[in-house]
Parts: sequence; C-alpha cells; structure tokens
Amino acid sequence: MNLETLYSSYFNDLYRYLLSLSCNHFVAEELVQETFFRAFLHLEDNEIGNIKAWLFKVGYHAFIDFTRRKNKKNSLIEEIKGLELLDNNTPENQFIERDQLSQLIQSIHTLPEKESQAILLCDLHQLKMHEAAEVLGLNLNTLKSHIYRGRKKLKTILEKRGILHEEG
Repeated sequence: MNLETLYSSYFNDLYRYLLSLSCNHFVAEELVQETFFRAFLHLEDNEIGNIKAWLFKVGYHAFIDFTRRKNKKNSLIEEIKGLELLDNNTPENQFIERDQLSQLIQSIHTLPEKESQAILLCDLHQLKMHEAAEVLGLNLNTLKSHIYRGRKKLKTILEKRGILHEEG
C-alpha cells in the first residue's frame, strides 16, 4: 500500500484521534503530518500487519514527543471542530450533540492517562481491544482492566455532572 492510499484511507480517523489527544486543531494536523512522515520513512523497510493500529501507535508516539517538546500536559477540550455528528437535522441538534461530545471528552481527560487512552481508542475511535493494546504497548488483559476501571469512573463523573442519569 502506498503512502497516498494510506493517507486517504486513514487521515480522518487519525486526525480525530490526535485531535482528541491534543485538544487543538492545528496541533492535530501537525501530528497527522508527522505521523505520515514517520510512516513514509518506515513503510518501505518494514512489513506492517495491521496498518491502522500501527499508524495510531505512531501518532500516539508523535503526540508524546510533541508534549515533551512543548512541556505541556493534556488539557480539556474547549472546542470540538470538524467532528462528524450523528444527527444533523437542525442547528440546535448539532449544537447539543457537539456540546455533549465535548463534555464527554472533557470527562474522559479527567481519568488517569492509561484509562483515558484506552477509552478513547476503544470506545470513541472503535479500535479493537488487541489493536488498542498494541498502540498503548499493553497486554490485552491490562488494557481490559484499564477500560473497565475507566468506564466505571467515567460513569460516576458523568452522573455527577448531570450528563448521565443514575439507573435505579
């Protein structure tokens, strides 16, 4: 698979993932470019089994490198731009969904990093668990534990914020 095909196939998924990590449109675009540059350097030399998981892993490492260079920590998302919405019927629905998604991502970012990353990859970006484990450099059982604990904490956070109503 050539770089142009990879770019057109995975740009949107990779961009949304890196946007959810960086909370900044311009940083996400820069990280996507860095990811594809790194892919270009390594694709000819290596045989990659699961290219999507590999690209997400490269993107994750590009993000880590970026945060180290800038000495920044993950911040809460203040704006979500360019994300696909489930229901585009009215501007009001779009605003409500965008606000709910923003609140959800803000809540996810309050979790410990491994739990946050596991939930972002598996739930928001719909990677398979073994792919997410590969991206994060964890074994599958450890990833499952992070997802379980993270979802439990996230449910509590969302209930406290009034986004999710308690059952029972």
